[in-house]
Amino acid sequence: MFDFSTTPAVLLQPGARKKVTIVDETVDITGTMKWFDPSKGFGFILGDNQEGDILLHANVLRNFGQNTVVDGAGIVVKAQKTERGWQAVEVLSITPPVGLTTPPLDDLAHLTEEQRRALPVSPARVKWFDKGKGFGFANMYRDRRDIFLHIEVLRRSGLSDLVTGEAVALRLMEGPRGLMATEIMPWDTSSED
Repeated sequence: MFDFSTTPAVLLQPGARKKVTIVDETVDITGTMKWFDPSKGFGFILGDNQEGDILLHANVLRNFGQNTVVDGAGIVVKAQKTERGWQAVEVLSITPPVGLTTPPLDDLAHLTEEQRRALPVSPARVKWFDKGKGFGFANMYRDRRDIFLHIEVLRRSGLSDLVTGEAVALRLMEGPRGLMATEIMPWDTSSED
């Protein structure tokens, strides 16, 4: 039987054709999202107590259930030191950027944090989202009604964009113009609430 514990682990860096040898075991790192570009397939995290940036590959983010993360969002990852630097191997949590204390929309201004947290969470799929227009729509499973998605709710949820067909979990309320999302989360959150 082969003993894998004595063999160095390897990772493939995004866009690289070579294997990268892992220097250290995984450690939990808390930090802030420096930037993430879905078209490039990666971004970087500034660790709170870490020297150097931590690479976050799109596949690692997708495994968490998100395709994007907004700049300035708080993030906790499991990371490994490789010969080329730190690399995230698992996202543990993402929190919206600090300092956003006012409600993102007038429609949500009457809700306290406790009231918002008490709203139901439902799985849904993004019908379409246009970052330039600042809004889009989603549909719940087995329900034809459109759910309004506003870009400020998206940002305050720690996301920077949504992709057509993306599975998400939405905290919902009935607004003056119909159903609207008050929070957008990874799709598997709906089974946890």
